[in-house]
Amino acid sequence: MAFTAAPTAAGVPAPDRLSQFETDFAGKRRRARRAWGVGALIFALLFGFSAWIGDFFRVTQVTMPDGSRDWRWIIPAGIPRLGEYIVQTFPTLHWDTFWSDFANWFWRWKIWLSLLLETVLIAFMATTLGVAGGFLLSFPAARNLSPNRWVLWLTRRFLEITRTVPDIVWALIFVFCFSVGPLAGILAIGTHATGALGKLYSEANENLDMRPLEGVRAAGGTWFDQIRYGAVPQVLPNIVSYTLLRFELNVRSSSIIGYVGAGGLGQEFRIAMSFQEYTDLSALFLIILVTVIVIDYGSEKLRHKIIGLEERT
Repeated sequence: MAFTAAPTAAGVPAPDRLSQFETDFAGKRRRARRAWGVGALIFALLFGFSAWIGDFFRVTQVTMPDGSRDWRWIIPAGIPRLGEYIVQTFPTLHWDTFWSDFANWFWRWKIWLSLLLETVLIAFMATTLGVAGGFLLSFPAARNLSPNRWVLWLTRRFLEITRTVPDIVWALIFVFCFSVGPLAGILAIGTHATGALGKLYSEANENLDMRPLEGVRAAGGTWFDQIRYGAVPQVLPNIVSYTLLRFELNVRSSSIIGYVGAGGLGQEFRIAMSFQEYTDLSALFLIILVTVIVIDYGSEKLRHKIIGLEERT
């Protein structure tokens, strides 16, 4: 009595079905390897072209220790100069005269603390403006929440423009309009933060669950009611996280844009670099580093308290 393979629901014998699976799987693997190979080749070409444009392969003349000039590859020739620059920022501290040396290192500490306070306040005001603008524009900028296609297009283009222009360029524009001072810095960082936060908020909006909004709409709620009662409660934890992160970034930004006259510690960086006061640069760096660490720690605690993480741990 001859036995035949049991047919499947589709009428194909089991051995043939296994053979077909192995054939399909091998074909998919070949296509995947081919796609990875093409992608790796494109990446290598783009990387090599970018490195060439960025002068990674440039050969330049350098001064040798004996005073002669010779041709060297720019990267190994420049790395020692980076070390020399960093070494110049280190202050001279001795155990016997530590406090006097430390006082000489932070000799402008009163001015720096005053400008640090101004820097933090600039970042706070700019973040407030950025949160207000980004929050309001994030809902019409989300594909699943925008009232219509034209509102979506206009809102997204506006957010793209505000975040594409660097904040230091905005600072130059506002310094021209409102003269030097903190106002230009607040408007510059706030404008850039509006575009950046609007993008982040809108992406969070596009990932929310639409069922609560449909419930509000079924109950007769308007578009604003759907946003208020259906969307905002869902995206609030993400908004808090993005806002605190942006505040930390704005503190660093506000310490730089003062370089063009927009207030804050940036003007001290400009003075120190102009007069080659390298130890002042390291002192300013430490001040900003400590400030960012404190803000990061406080932001983490505040975020955990708002989203209730401390109660669950």
